[in-house]
Amino acid sequence: MQPPHRRRHATTDGFSSAADCVDLGTLAQKARALEILDGRLRRLLPEALARECRLADIRNGRLVFLANSPTWAGRLRLHEATLLAEARSACEGRIERFAVKVAHRPPVPPEPAWQKPLSTGTARHLRAAAQSIADPELKALYLRLASLAGD
Repeated sequence: MQPPHRRRHATTDGFSSAADCVDLGTLAQKARALEILDGRLRRLLPEALARECRLADIRNGRLVFLANSPTWAGRLRLHEATLLAEARSACEGRIERFAVKVAHRPPVPPEPAWQKPLSTGTARHLRAAAQSIADPELKALYLRLASLAGD
């Protein structure tokens, strides 16, 4: 008699779920290990270069970095020997090749420089609500919030 087959959960678009493809605990461990090694390797680089690249993966003996532009990729390649030596010492010599891929990071939207102030009417309502609250801590919070009004 054959052992029962584990049924894969197929989605409606034909793709398997992430849980069926890889153990998420293992994936998290690998991500953490890459993050630690990334920090260790980027400390060897000039500060400007370290901001513009990051370790992406180690697979089949190849150390893969991502750079934000072809210029930064070229500068990173100048440090190949140093990075390979450090990665080999960290990974017990299993790394033989070095690769850099260009992948632009999506821009991070800037935080708004100002926040819209509370209106005078809103402040008045907050003060009125504070007067009806028995809890002194909550009352103080309402009054402090009302004091932020731009009157």
